[in-house]
Amino acid sequence: MAPASTANDPTLERERERIAASARLLASEGLVLGTSGNVSERSGELVAITPTGAVLAELEPGQIAVVDMEGTQVHGELAPTSELDLHLGIYSRHGAGGVVHTHSPMATALSCVLDEVPCVHYSMLLLGGAVPVSPYETFGTPELAAGVIDSLEGRTAALMANHGAVTHAGDVEQATELALLLEWACGVYWHAQAVGPPRALSADDQQAVITAALERGYGKTKPAEGES
Repeated sequence: MAPASTANDPTLERERERIAASARLLASEGLVLGTSGNVSERSGELVAITPTGAVLAELEPGQIAVVDMEGTQVHGELAPTSELDLHLGIYSRHGAGGVVHTHSPMATALSCVLDEVPCVHYSMLLLGGAVPVSPYETFGTPELAAGVIDSLEGRTAALMANHGAVTHAGDVEQATELALLLEWACGVYWHAQAVGPPRALSADDQQAVITAALERGYGKTKPAEGES
């Protein structure tokens, strides 16, 4: 579900700060280079999104644009990214709260040769399992947006053929974490493939992981024995 509306702050100051921080983190981790890639976060019927032509490693909150769900700019002096349709489409179709698009090296390399990245590690279940690769289309086009949005059905990540990767989550910080996880998983597959055909987890293997995580409360903080 998208975050609640911040009607008292139409400039989305908090969201713009988080986007700038995420963009700089992605750059420091090598997932974006120069002006490649874009990041956004939704609040109610507004979306804060990185501007076209901005260097993500140096991005400041004041550079970030704010648009409504129709794509009309309501705040900011710089125009939003050319992949605006992609971001808005993911919000509309998948109920996301944050979207990250990168040209990360491992993910982009695999997008040039695979139709799907198999689920070779249980952490990929956070991405929805195997990661699909959407068909190649020219950047910034409705066709590209439509293909990626379709590929994300039931997934929080997809590769874009000969282009890059996209992740979405409840907010921009979570989407950034998934982008980092996706690049790591693509690296694992890459290195495994260099040795031999990687083993993918079966449907039963994946279900066993989900069951174990639920039973053990995996990812939740628990008090130590004897503590309330």
